[in-house]
Amino acid sequence: MGGSAFLLVTGTLNTFQWYPWGFFFPTAHYWAAWITIGGLVAHIGAKAATTAAVVRRGERTGGELPGRARPSERRWFLGSVAVGAGAVTVATAGQTWGPLRRWSVLAPRDPQIGPQGLPVNKSARSAGIKASKVDDSWRLEVKGRVEQPTSLSLAQLRAMPQRTATLPIACVEGWSASASWTGVPLRDLLAAAGAADGAEVVVGSLQGGGRYRASTVSAEVAADPDTLLALRLDGEALALDHGYPLRLIAPNRPGVFQTKWVNELDVR
Repeated sequence: MGGSAFLLVTGTLNTFQWYPWGFFFPTAHYWAAWITIGGLVAHIGAKAATTAAVVRRGERTGGELPGRARPSERRWFLGSVAVGAGAVTVATAGQTWGPLRRWSVLAPRDPQIGPQGLPVNKSARSAGIKASKVDDSWRLEVKGRVEQPTSLSLAQLRAMPQRTATLPIACVEGWSASASWTGVPLRDLLAAAGAADGAEVVVGSLQGGGRYRASTVSAEVAADPDTLLALRLDGEALALDHGYPLRLIAPNRPGVFQTKWVNELDVR
């Protein structure tokens, strides 16, 4: 019961993006879920022999039932379950399906609310990104297993050949929203620096700390022409909350790994 209550309370507060605790929500939520499942399995196992013995003897441990449930009672029960499931669906599905958006009171994100019409999970303010960090002194450093370590300004990146791709931000919380991204293909930057073949890349951020301040891009993903270091979103320069001046956007990656405020490529 305690585990179930913890999951319900913390999950509901996560929906409203309120975290009045000091632990990392996803990790704690998953651990609580596994502990709760483990407790349930242990309880079933501990009572399995007793249950099996009672079933074999055909004993009745309870009082006499007043009679079989009436069809109307069964219909009421099944109808209640259906209505409850439908209500939960309507209250959350609008984060991915537009027609239900106005009724999705429990959806953690509205795909149309946010800078440039795209939601954000972590704002520049919450990540500690100030305008002074992305002024004219900003540089993208390309280092590691490369023949020519490189430091590129924003103007130099804008002057490179650009590619546009329509890709989603797919959040692990369940919402997703697609947009048109324009930027420099990661593979072109690696080729210009003479990166080692088959190397993976650690994409670093101006974000000072946190679990997702950097992400690793495998060699296969780095070679995809749609894996971009994006400069523009839907034809406009990135908003600061979306990772200005530069962010990673790649196919088939969770949103937490689409690193924002990129300032470093470490080839390994």
